[in-house]
Amino acid sequence: MKIKLDENLPYSLARRLSELGHNADTVMDEGLSGATDPDVWAETQQEARFFITQDLDFSDIRQFKPGTHHGILLIRLNNPTRQALTERILHLYQTEDVEMWQGCFVIVTDSKLRVRRP
Repeated sequence: MKIKLDENLPYSLARRLSELGHNADTVMDEGLSGATDPDVWAETQQEARFFITQDLDFSDIRQFKPGTHHGILLIRLNNPTRQALTERILHLYQTEDVEMWQGCFVIVTDSKLRVRRP
């Protein structure tokens, strides 16, 4: 899976996802740190990448309707430490059929996973 990690996620997560066989890069790698959300989104879509973020600006399912993009994973943890974020995302990528999330709007909490499909 081609993945782009937002700048609000641990930088080391890209390497860990790559070790699992995914093509992961970060907003920082692309020189987009501090860029506007529309700019980050446009670059992510141009590269046909699945976007992982904590940014609630990407939480409106009406704006990011499933099937109109390459996929979003919005992660919402009660205590989003670097370790907690890394562990939760890696657990998902090791236990779920994430390839089926292409074009989906996915919301993850500490205990729930919701996948909105096109």
